[in-house]
Amino acid sequence: MGGLDALRQCNFLNWLREERQSRKLILFIVFIALLLDNMLLTVVVPIIPSYLYNLDESTAVLKNNTLSQQGAPGAFNSIVSLYDNTVRTSDSNMTTRSADLVPTAPTVAPPPQNSSDCPKANSMLLNENVKVGMLFASKATVQLITNPFIGPLTNRIGYQLPIFVGFCIMFLSTIMFAFSSSYALLFLARSLQGVGSSCSSVAGMGMLASVYTDDEERGHAIGVALGGLALGVLVGPPFGSVMYEFVGKTAPFLILAFLAVFDGALQLFVLQPTKVEPETQKGTPLLTLMKDPYILIAAGAICFGNMAIAMMEPTLPIWMMETMCARKWQLGVAFLPASISYLIGTNIFGTLAHKMGRWLCALIGITIVGISVLCVPFAKDIYGLILPNFGVGFAIGMVDSSMMPIMGYLVDLRHVSVYGSVYAIADVAFCMGFALGPSIGGSIAENIGFPWLMTIIGIVDIFFAPLCIFLRNPPGQEEKIAILMDTNCSMKTRSYSTQGTYYQGEDMDPEYEDYD
Repeated sequence: MGGLDALRQCNFLNWLREERQSRKLILFIVFIALLLDNMLLTVVVPIIPSYLYNLDESTAVLKNNTLSQQGAPGAFNSIVSLYDNTVRTSDSNMTTRSADLVPTAPTVAPPPQNSSDCPKANSMLLNENVKVGMLFASKATVQLITNPFIGPLTNRIGYQLPIFVGFCIMFLSTIMFAFSSSYALLFLARSLQGVGSSCSSVAGMGMLASVYTDDEERGHAIGVALGGLALGVLVGPPFGSVMYEFVGKTAPFLILAFLAVFDGALQLFVLQPTKVEPETQKGTPLLTLMKDPYILIAAGAICFGNMAIAMMEPTLPIWMMETMCARKWQLGVAFLPASISYLIGTNIFGTLAHKMGRWLCALIGITIVGISVLCVPFAKDIYGLILPNFGVGFAIGMVDSSMMPIMGYLVDLRHVSVYGSVYAIADVAFCMGFALGPSIGGSIAENIGFPWLMTIIGIVDIFFAPLCIFLRNPPGQEEKIAILMDTNCSMKTRSYSTQGTYYQGEDMDPEYEDYD
């Protein structure tokens, strides 16, 4: 049996080596990388607000008890004489008979009126908005700073090494989350995750765009990859809240660390990250891409679409604790409708957006996001959040699955077809939403309340949506338009006559391979 198992393992490793350049296997690796990244991103959503509140509450109670013990009158200030049953106070010469003393019952502090699952709307709870918001925003802020360096780096050394480095950093961040017990260490772990996420997302999306050259196939592949992102967002909050409620804070992060090891081993065998494979042509400079108005509109759609859910992540659990007396597991389950609908939206519109027009898909999506967040404050209980959160998730799925492929298409149409820098811009837009959203959202919720926060971001999304009309027919270089049209036609003709062909080696041009 031992020899049979070894043979099977050997056959599996040989299959991995043979299928190393298969587009489907590369897509699967990017899918898993985005899944783990976003599970770690969202698993903390229900854990951190409650954990920090309980941590601050325990610290405050311990501090009050210490002060009361230090200031209690009569503590260690009297001496009882067993000789004549008298009591002599240490701060005076007065002596009294012990029989004259009236015994007093020990004072017991009254139990708090509110449990940890139903805290009062006091200053401590309101202050959690800012603390949680800053911690959540730290990941996106660091990622925002790192992305401009990762994009050009992938053009020089290829995509394999950055995505593997991203895995290593993500694993370290997950372990830190598991065993950190202070705000400073949690903040450091969240910030470290931003570096790993930047490497994984930029290199992963760029790798897919370089392998899937046909616009329609690329849209479908990126939709599948975003399904990993959606699945991570879907599983993260309920997984984290249930594990935190019934097992503890450490358990969900240790499970994620185990899954990360599996992803790293897969990357090591398939991608061979020790090899440096630079792009064959020099890409358009990052600053030139950032000046392209059409790329900026697409990036703005990604930013403002995701900013809505980014503002809800730190503030909605606290608002639920304040107004609904929500239990710990409910804080994560509240995001379940948004996660499920995001998974549905990315899978549906990954292909459908190409047929109906990606600009129209994004316009409708951002409008639905705005309308949905306006309805969130009207919920009276957790069941009232189902429909608005479902609308938010579905609409963001529409925006992401249409705007991510159009970034690659705009580079093909208007610039050099090297994708590291443009997907760094896309990730910067995503990170700006998740950096500005929690930090600004936490401050707004503290000062003017959660309902006004939802009103502001809803109106901003509705007013931004019409700008997507400019993406309907973006101008491009005439020769590149002709090349794209000819390539797309030849790809479709070739795919019908060569069903079942895979990109197995560098001797075959991936432009003429079949996509299943």
